Amino acid sequence: MKTKAVVFDAYGTLFDVNSAAKRCKDKIGTKWETFANFWRTTQLEYTWLRSLMKRHKNFWDVTVDSLDKSMKVFNINKNMKKELLSLYKNLSPYPEVRGVLGDLKKKNYKLAILSNGTPALLNELVVSNKLNNLFDDLFSVEEIKVYKPDSRVYKIPIEKYNVKANEITFLSANTWDVSGGGNFGYNSIWVNRNNSVFDSLDFQPKNEIRNLTQLLDIV
Repeated sequence: MKTKAVVFDAYGTLFDVNSAAKRCKDKIGTKWETFANFWRTTQLEYTWLRSLMKRHKNFWDVTVDSLDKSMKVFNINKNMKKELLSLYKNLSPYPEVRGVLGDLKKKNYKLAILSNGTPALLNELVVSNKLNNLFDDLFSVEEIKVYKPDSRVYKIPIEKYNVKANEITFLSANTWDVSGGGNFGYNSIWVNRNNSVFDSLDFQPKNEIRNLTQLLDIV
């Protein structure tokens, strides 16, 4: 089935989730990367737990809650909280992102983000990085108030574009997200930036790429 829309996860796929802590590494010290990974893992765990408990909080509030825990675990000066949160709103895109999106735009695909992030967070991310003119839509789970990998999330672009699930090529660096989209029926591609091992979640992607540049040889 021909691809009609290319949909991207945002955090970890287009934008480097560790870049906020990295910019503060002189203050945090050598533990900055371990701290950043813990913050991200806690953030994701909170989204899944809240979905299971049916106690939804928006992604920004979850990000704040997970940072609070992470700062306590790693004994980070509490005065850094405001700076870290400010930087998180302006995460850095990976180097190839702008060029790949530009090339895909020339091919007339619908381009969108499908993310746990709030509409305001996603808009600030793409505007601050001057990517807003490259996307047709920024889809947020706030439309349905449940987090990925709930199948209702992956239905959002289907309804907007009036296409079949297998006419959407979906990219994520998160294996659970790739599986969520793949089990829904997307052509899910894993962006394996860190040479990781794929999870056993009843889906194996047909394509695995190291960065988004390789996508141009697939679609």
